[in-house]
Amino acid sequence: MNLFAQYLNDFFNLFFPDICIVCNSHLVNQEDLICTKCLYNLPKTHYHKEIENPVSQMFWGRTKLEYATGFFTFNKDSKYQTMMHKFKYHGNKEIGYVLGKSFGNQLRNSFFNQVDVIIPVPLHKSKLKKRGYNQSEWIAKGLSETLLKPLDIKSFIRSVATETQTRKSRFERWENVENIFKITNEKFLKGKHILLVDDVVTTGSTLEACANVILEIKDTKVSIAALAVA
Repeated sequence: MNLFAQYLNDFFNLFFPDICIVCNSHLVNQEDLICTKCLYNLPKTHYHKEIENPVSQMFWGRTKLEYATGFFTFNKDSKYQTMMHKFKYHGNKEIGYVLGKSFGNQLRNSFFNQVDVIIPVPLHKSKLKKRGYNQSEWIAKGLSETLLKPLDIKSFIRSVATETQTRKSRFERWENVENIFKITNEKFLKGKHILLVDDVVTTGSTLEACANVILEIKDTKVSIAALAVA
């Protein structure tokens, strides 16, 4: 940004200041949507440093994963609840991109740098049309940028529209996502190590269903990265 553009930006911010979506403090130069303090204070799990962690253990006996992690712990009563609601339900898709980049910076020097391609958990086209965006895809975009791994949103799709998983039991969640995903480009995914990306992992039913379908392809490997762990 040249000097004139910087002055113009500073002048504009006097009247229309950018504020942090978490704490409502004014953002300064280089801060995007979330202030440095709130980003630093995210309750990060650091699970990416351990192969056997609470997220990976969630899938033991359910599906074969290489690695699994979540960026931060999400509690309903925390100050980050509003941030996640804005991201998931109120059109603030850029939140996922910003947090995805931060997540990727953590994963760069970990086991997760071994992946070949990043695939977000897909939405059915009817829900995508209604919502306007796939929140997992925006997290995956941020991860793709910092991990320098390609993003693929075409080879794996949700072919059946389902009810929301909210308020369902663990069995109901599993039943709700059984046989709803399919591969559209098996040749491209064959032999690849795929990083599946989701916004929040609760019981892991959706990610389990995704992984099981992908692992039917010969020589594929699957790892999981969720933005938040409920």
